[in-house]
Amino acid sequence: MQQPPIDNTSTHPLVWSAAMPGLFILLWSTGFIGARLGLPHADPFTFLALRMAAAAVVLLLVALATRASWPTSPVSILHTVIVGLLVHGAFLGGLFWAIDHGLSAGVAAIIVAIQPLLTAVLAGFFLDERLLAREWAGLLLGLAGVLLVVSSRVGVDGVSPIAISGAVVALFGITVGTLYQKRYSATMDLRSGGCIQYFAVSLVFTIMAITMEDMHVAWTGEFTFALVWLTLVLSLGAVGLLFTLIRRGAASKVASLFYLAPPFTVVLDYLLFDEVLEKRAILGLVVVSIGVALVNLKTMRFQK
Repeated sequence: MQQPPIDNTSTHPLVWSAAMPGLFILLWSTGFIGARLGLPHADPFTFLALRMAAAAVVLLLVALATRASWPTSPVSILHTVIVGLLVHGAFLGGLFWAIDHGLSAGVAAIIVAIQPLLTAVLAGFFLDERLLAREWAGLLLGLAGVLLVVSSRVGVDGVSPIAISGAVVALFGITVGTLYQKRYSATMDLRSGGCIQYFAVSLVFTIMAITMEDMHVAWTGEFTFALVWLTLVLSLGAVGLLFTLIRRGAASKVASLFYLAPPFTVVLDYLLFDEVLEKRAILGLVVVSIGVALVNLKTMRFQK
């Protein structure tokens, strides 16, 4: 008897759900590489204003071409803008400010690495999310792994209160932003909502660039590549995946994925810029992976 054809289409959503966290971390990790390439050619807020404006234009064209729905109520628009100001404005602005004022990437990574633990604590209060003891252990193990990875790259030169404050602003921006997105803007259309967010943030960065910088840009091939990469791959690809993951999973579990960014960035530095890859960095990557697995394995539930 002839067997009916096997329908594999139903497995595609499951495959995509399983692949999203890994793809997000891979794309997100390249953001530090893009900043490294672009910042020598433009001041931080000027660079970010260009990046946000470019992302807003691209998403506007996509939203119009695909006839995306737009938020109509003032409250929903306000929620969308607030998420953008936190996730894109405070996080990127604080991070770029800190690095531009001499904070080493290692110190910045350590400060921002507190984010998954801070998210887990705040999610218990604001989203009523509760973690098991195993998941708390995974968060602590992940933080230990990040410290192992970046410990060899932490420098004391250039560490100032102003630079530290930028990293702290970045930490709270991405933490509060992900929680706010989960609670108030989870159903946002990624095309129209993203366009609104990037347009609003581009205005803020433009004002900051006008008042604080000379807005000079050296339009080299390296800068152009960094701008295009950060716009398309980070602002559209990685951020779109982040908001999708937040929509489908617990905020504290999604936040644990950020532990993987510093180790993957170190590996990318090794592959692209011939940076030294020490044994403790490799050990840290293993420890981080185990910690993230403890938090997420068999507990993150994605909606179909």
